[in-house]
Formats: sequence, structure tokens, C-alpha cells
Amino acid sequence: MKGPLIAISCGEPAGVGPEIAAAAWAALRDEVAMVWIGDPRHLPAGTPVADIEDTSHAVRHCRDALPVLRHDFAAPARPGAPDLQNAQGVIDVIARAVSLAQSGKVSAICTAPIHKKVLIDGARFAYPGHTEYLEALTGAPRAVMMLASEALRVVPATIHIALEDVPRALTPDLLRHTIEITAHGLRTQFGIPAPRLVVAGLNPHAGEGGAMGHQEMDWIGPLVSAMAAQGMNITGPWPGDTLFHSAARARYDAAICMYHDQALIPIKTLDFDRGVNVTLGLPIIRTSPDHGTAFDIAGQGRANPTSMIEAIRLAARMAAS
Repeated sequence: MKGPLIAISCGEPAGVGPEIAAAAWAALRDEVAMVWIGDPRHLPAGTPVADIEDTSHAVRHCRDALPVLRHDFAAPARPGAPDLQNAQGVIDVIARAVSLAQSGKVSAICTAPIHKKVLIDGARFAYPGHTEYLEALTGAPRAVMMLASEALRVVPATIHIALEDVPRALTPDLLRHTIEITAHGLRTQFGIPAPRLVVAGLNPHAGEGGAMGHQEMDWIGPLVSAMAAQGMNITGPWPGDTLFHSAARARYDAAICMYHDQALIPIKTLDFDRGVNVTLGLPIIRTSPDHGTAFDIAGQGRANPTSMIEAIRLAARMAAS
């Protein structure tokens, strides 16, 4: 097997991460080379495992067993019942995966879901989520979260903050950098030479000429126009409620949205199982399934691995690009 090698971080061991990783390996073992980082005790019973000491050994084992870089945790995993003793292990595995990518020992990382409250309570995790932690680990000045599927790509300019805080957090500098990082990522990692971008409005009907909000007239529209004048293929701001039907989606490669739900509701409605979380702006490639730990179904054999499968596939395509 040739091509990119993808490292999969274990995520929260009491969630669905271990079982969807095992299922993804079973589905992709003839297609993508991968290595799982975590405690083998946390994988589903009966998972074929190849305990390796170096990523260079992964490819030779991948067709017959899931290659595992062992990372011993403090406690076993009970599906649906997270143990705070394992919180630091989850954090350390992410850092280990990033280090492997930075050193070139793996081509990309795919991170299984974490549970932020468990990490905060168990290890005083100081970050709102994966994206911010990856920024800190890699020294990236600013990272951007993209949700991608065959149906749609969306990028929220603001992410994990309260809706009431969005107008203050959304600044011209933030929006400009979000647009620039998105365009660069589409060119360099998605192979789109001249990406077409659209920008959603912040307010209903994109402010409707100031009747329902002023940000679009005051600075969002002028910023988009200035970037278009500099040669970027970008338009907006457009009303969020008319930006995601099929005819509208055919006109762009990615939509820049103003806040979390404006971006995530359309993609999860259109393609819930196949949505992939991509972090742009990092010096490494990172993808993740677009769902959480799902404690309520963990260990029951009910978790759908499709998003993890698509996340690994996309990481491999991005690395090849």
C-alpha cells in the first residue's frame, strides 16, 4: 500500500471514538494506510490489532490489523461513563499525533471526538475545543474550522461562543483572515485553483438595507467588495436563508458564515452522516468526524462510522493534494 499515512487520535475512550475508528479501519484497510494512537484496551473486543513501535511499520500491517501506537491510559474505558483519570491521556494523544504530523512521520491526523467538560474537570483543559488546542500546539496564529461534504462546504467566522457575543467578536480583521485562510486552504489542500466564495450576512435578510441591522452596510459589504477588487472571487453579504438551496450552492465552493449554527445547521441537514470537520490554517492537515462522543450509544454497536470514514478519506486526499 502506498500513499499518505493518517494518524487517528483515540478521542474520549468512553465515547464512540474507538468503535468508529475500528469500523473505519475495516472499511478502508485496502484503501488508506492508517495508525491509531491510544490504549488498545479501549478498542472494541475482537478488533485485530498490530502493536507497532514506529509509524514506519504501519503500512505492512494495515490490511490485516489496525496498527496501534500504544499510549497507556490511567484506567480502562466503560462505554458511556467517562473516567476523569483518562482526561490527561486524551490530551496527550492529541499532542502526540500533532508531533508526528509536524515531524513528517504521518501525512495527516484525524481526531476522534473529545468531551470538553471531561477534559476540563479531569485535567484543567484550557481550550474551548480541538481547534484552539491545535492552534496552540502548532503555533498557528489563527485557524479556521470548515465543515465539508460532497454537498456543501461552510466556514463559521465565530465558533464556540454565545450568540449574544457574536456581534462583538465578529470584526473586520477576523472576517478578512477567515476568508483568506479559507481561500488558501481550498487552493492548496483541496486543489481548487480559483475558489469561489460567498459571505453570509449577520442579520436577517443581510440587514435589508439597514432596517434589520447595520453591520452589512457599515463594514461587511465594503470588506467583501475590497477583497473582490483585489482579485478574489467572492461575493456577499447574502441573506443566510437563501444561501443553501441547491441552485445557490452550485455557484460557490465554500460559504463563509457569521456564527456556528448558521454554518452547521445547513450542512448537518443536507449531509449529516458524511460531514467532516477540517481545520484550515494549520501547518498540518487535520480532519475529524462532525459529531460528538455520543455517550448514549457508546459500546452498543449502533454508532455510524460514516463521518469517520469520510474524515479519513478526506485527510488522505488533502495530503495527496
